[in-house]
Order: sequence, then structure tokens, then C-alpha cells
Amino acid sequence: MSDFSSSSSPKIIAIANQKGGVGKTTTSINLAAALVKNGCRVLVVDLDPQGNASTGLGIDPENRNYTTYDLVLGDVDLHDVIQTTDFEGLWISPATVDLSSADIEMVSNEKRSYLLHDALRQPAIDDFHFDFILIDCPPSLSLLTVNAMVAADSVLVPLQSEFFALEGLSQLMLTVREVRQTANSKLRIEGVVLTMYDQRNNLSRQVEQDARDNLGELVFQTVIPRNVRISEAPSFALPVLDYDPTSKGSQAYQALALEVLAKKGR
Repeated sequence: MSDFSSSSSPKIIAIANQKGGVGKTTTSINLAAALVKNGCRVLVVDLDPQGNASTGLGIDPENRNYTTYDLVLGDVDLHDVIQTTDFEGLWISPATVDLSSADIEMVSNEKRSYLLHDALRQPAIDDFHFDFILIDCPPSLSLLTVNAMVAADSVLVPLQSEFFALEGLSQLMLTVREVRQTANSKLRIEGVVLTMYDQRNNLSRQVEQDARDNLGELVFQTVIPRNVRISEAPSFALPVLDYDPTSKGSQAYQALALEVLAKKGR
């Protein structure tokens, strides 16, 4: 069990990739659950209007009275937005479709890129003693995603093991560089994690080789396999670690959590 109770502030990781269907929400939920299994206190910030992370952690739509939308654009107390989940040590700031209009509403705000940054640094955040805050970004390089990067210490990129996977990565890296130059000089790449990996598939192995050749140590050693248990778990509102702790998917996310914890300890 890891003990980060002496840390003065949580490590904030934005989980981002402008492509949809690459495993951002799956990684947000299961990495959070794996960190909790290692003794951490974790907040998942659902920044995707689809609200899948909220659903995947068992927060019914009718129970999302205050959401990340209110956190970013409303004058709502942090304690009213952040909800407990059924998993001890894991909290969520839920999302609804209201977030889909947030970009338009942010544009006229002169602090539009810093709204989430400021929200997550309210004095009230200290009451929760979080070790990690994971931000599940929408599948676009929108103003919401920029807010996540400005708020974050690092960006974790799920990369699907498929043809064209690396093509979209260059635009994401450019966005990270722009944010670093203009708004958050401390932002770095936490790492790239290969998802939906099938070791029997030549294409998966080729994507992995290309990623490691081009990105080197930025690529996590852990790869997340294409695993039916990972796919089934959200329909039961469970992380795969609780749905089937012995599955290959569960073991992979536990290994990923250990890599993330090792980086935090450096």
C-alpha cells in the first residue's frame, strides 16, 4: 500500500486524446480504481458531456444535481459537486450533457482557459486530501480539453493499437506544447498507454513498435489488452478491478497504476 498522506496537493492528470473510442473513460475509471487499491484517495473529474465516467462509477443521471459544468461555470460549493462513489477512496465530479454548451459559454470569459484550474485549487479541495485527480477529457481538442491541460500537472494519452493511431498524436502533442508555452509551463506528458492491444495481432505489435521507436520512454511498459471483461464492467457500473479482479484487463490496470505511482514518487 502506498502512503501519500504527506503530499500537500494532489497530482492532477488529464487523460486526453482527441480521437473517440480509444479508451479515455475506461482508463480514467480503471486507473482511478487501481490507485485506490494502492491506498490513494482519488477524484475523477468527468469533463465529457457524454458523462460515461459518471455512469461507469454508478452515478445515475437523476443524482447529478450539480456537475462539472457547475464547477467550471457556476458559483457552486465544491462539496456540492463532488460525490462519493460506492468505492471507498474514490470520488467523482459528475457530468451531464450540459457540458456540451460550456465551450460557447467560456469564450466570452477572459479567464476562459483557467476556469477548471481555479476550481480545482479552491481551499475546499484540501478537505478531501486527494492524492490524485484524474480528468476524463472529451474526444476533442476543445476549450474544455485546454482547461484540463491548464489545470493538470501532466497528460496521460491512451493510444488505441490500430492503424493511424499515431497520426492524431502529433496534433495533441502540439496542443500540449502550446499550453506549456502560454498557460502552464509545468505541464508534461505523463505517458502514452497502448489500449485495446491484441498480442496475436501483427498490427498491434507494429503500432507498439512504432510508438516505442518514436516516443521512447514516454510509452508506458504496461499495455492494456483487448479484454472482454473490460468491456463488460461498465454495464455493471463497476471498474474491471471489482468486476473481475483476476482478469488480464484488471491486472494490466494494476500494473499501469504502479507505473504512475513510481513516477509520482520521483
